[in-house]
Amino acid sequence: MSSILTNTSAMVALQTLKGINSSLAQTQSEISTGKSVASAKDNSAVWAISKVMEADVNGFTAISDSLSLGESSIAVGQKAAETVTDLLTEMKGKIVAAQGENVDRGKLQTDISALRDQIASVVGAAQFNGLNMVSGTDDVNILSSLDRAADGTVTASQITVARQDLGSSQGTFGTGTSLAANGTASTANVANTANTAVVTIGNTWAAGDVANITVAGVDLSYTLGTGEDEGDAGVSLAGQINALGLTGLTASDDGSGVVTISSTRAFEDVAVSMGETTAGDGDVILTTLNGSADGGTSGDIAERAENIALSVSAAVNEGDSYKVTVGSASYDYVAGKGESMEDVARGLKIAVDSAGNSDLTTRVVQDSTSGQWSLKVDNNGSSAAFTLTGNAGGEASGGLFGLASMDVTTDTGATAALDTIETMINVAVDAAADFGSAAGRVETQNEFISGLTDSLNAGIGSLVDADMEAASAKLQALQVQQQLGTQALSIANQAPQNILSLFQ
Repeated sequence: MSSILTNTSAMVALQTLKGINSSLAQTQSEISTGKSVASAKDNSAVWAISKVMEADVNGFTAISDSLSLGESSIAVGQKAAETVTDLLTEMKGKIVAAQGENVDRGKLQTDISALRDQIASVVGAAQFNGLNMVSGTDDVNILSSLDRAADGTVTASQITVARQDLGSSQGTFGTGTSLAANGTASTANVANTANTAVVTIGNTWAAGDVANITVAGVDLSYTLGTGEDEGDAGVSLAGQINALGLTGLTASDDGSGVVTISSTRAFEDVAVSMGETTAGDGDVILTTLNGSADGGTSGDIAERAENIALSVSAAVNEGDSYKVTVGSASYDYVAGKGESMEDVARGLKIAVDSAGNSDLTTRVVQDSTSGQWSLKVDNNGSSAAFTLTGNAGGEASGGLFGLASMDVTTDTGATAALDTIETMINVAVDAAADFGSAAGRVETQNEFISGLTDSLNAGIGSLVDADMEAASAKLQALQVQQQLGTQALSIANQAPQNILSLFQ
């Protein structure tokens, strides 16, 4: 049935053309924007996912900038630490030269002072964007990642880089909790008094009997002649010991067979042993050793130095302050972040050495069995009180504490400087190594973030980018369909006109 009121064919053709035009508009939008999902109405789920990922990409771009900034700051700190290491090594050469007696120590001290000032200049200038990695002890946090959990929660991750304090400042002694229990002085007083071994030769000797004494690894003996007794043996053995010329060792006798062996060696025990190699019944024994009754035939004359034995279990926190007092003088060290009892012992040694007291010599040792660290102090002067005190809550000493007071113009100062410079070189080397490790980690993270950003961009593109080859082919097809649809609509619109022929 034909109708001039309802043109069903035109309606169908019109709807078809509208669909073609809509698809054509969508395809043209894809070509012009490059996206298949340009807005939420195109595909709300995909659009929402892409927007979240785009936000993450922007965040990772900022993180990459943060990592690059941190990497540059660490690189400056590393270069400073390496330069300080080189300067300290050069300084060591001057200090070694100062150990000789036929050198101009004044000129060497001038060179050392110049190197010291240069180190201070390097440390002060080693900053990037206002951040100095070789000054202070506060950790530096570098933004390294954004971690998105399955529930959508986002948390920021940090790479923590420890500053390496290469300053030489004296710390501020704390006033907090007492730390006196973390160290024990071996005696209440330290003095130049020799330690002794008293050897008694018995009185039942006959001609041909032989008395033996071994001192510091040297074997000595005396064979009694006819009519001689223990007194003669004592005189001879004491004379033999003195004739050896061993540093810090002397012997005396009382004429009745009692020989006193004295040692003023500061940091070395002296082994002694005795006996007889005859059939006689005379005895050679230790009456006393180091001031205490003994009765044996061997032992060690103790070193003269006294010691501060530090705890093997107590932790060391930043600001822990320790003070060694010898007589009326006190010597302080305030620990920095991440230090140990070894660092405390070495810091106290530097504090004592830096004071320039020619009567005091020091040494840091570790017990091979317990691992306990001790500071040994030898006093070549008159007896002085010897104590250790400590408090928490101080301000840490610089990593190169003692550098400012290094002086090689005296024998004592030159000897102390040789020990001190080794500690400082180790500090600088460790600082450079730590920076190198941190720099490697930051660089690796930065490379990962860069690759991750590329992967996220590729993922976003796969979700929302248009397939341009397919869009081009589709455009051509839709343009042909549009032309055909237009022609079909035109034909359908002619149908009512054809009804007129029925009335002619």
